[in-house]
Amino acid sequence: MEKTYKIKVFGKPGCAKCKALNQRLDKLLAEEEWSDFEKEYCDVETVEGLVAFASAECINPQRIPAMLVTRRQEETGRYIPVPSRDPKPHCEICGKSRLYQYVGLQTDYTDEGKGIISPKMISAVLEEVRESCLPK
Repeated sequence: MEKTYKIKVFGKPGCAKCKALNQRLDKLLAEEEWSDFEKEYCDVETVEGLVAFASAECINPQRIPAMLVTRRQEETGRYIPVPSRDPKPHCEICGKSRLYQYVGLQTDYTDEGKGIISPKMISAVLEEVRESCLPK
């Protein structure tokens, strides 16, 4: 059975930060609480990964690794990005790593962000997805 949400992770081989993001997500998604989420790794150095990255249309290529949360559409079975309910350029938990238009994260390499996507940031984004997908 397909999951309700799919997290598209954009990364590349040999990238320590990409490996860390994947490991953090794998650990989190192993918990029962997050059983409605699955991960799809998109290697941006492959044609398929690059097409997925370009199709996302919201991530800065200089801020990889990144992740975009999508939701399965019952009618079509396709996964589409979850729009951000409250777009803001800076978030208390996620800092400047938070995507603006859609729910997701991209690496902030400034002195403030230190190039880290923490487990707390990932959890905050997943919780945001659930809240934003509730009926208004």
